[in-house]
Amino acid sequence: MSAAAESIRPMLAGALATGYFVAMLFFFRFWRDTRDRLFLLFGIAFLIFAAQRVALAFGPDSLENQTPLFLLRLAGYVLILIAIVDRNRHPRSGSPPV
Repeated sequence: MSAAAESIRPMLAGALATGYFVAMLFFFRFWRDTRDRLFLLFGIAFLIFAAQRVALAFGPDSLENQTPLFLLRLAGYVLILIAIVDRNRHPRSGSPPV
């Protein structure tokens, strides 16, 4: 990789981590207002995504060492799927039937 690409990589990872962190804050605020598990699980998933990006930015460059970090991202996506399935199995009371 070129020197310019290497110097910009941490900045881009930090920008992504910041975006994930902001999304996490929104979901936690929505959870605080509604106490809906969907928002709680989405907030936790975005916290995992932010932590994964920070660890990826400061970790070594070899792909062998990055595999656990990508498994962490997979765990975040699985958590989002669990939240969606949980939400569809247990709809909120007061929501209109479909």
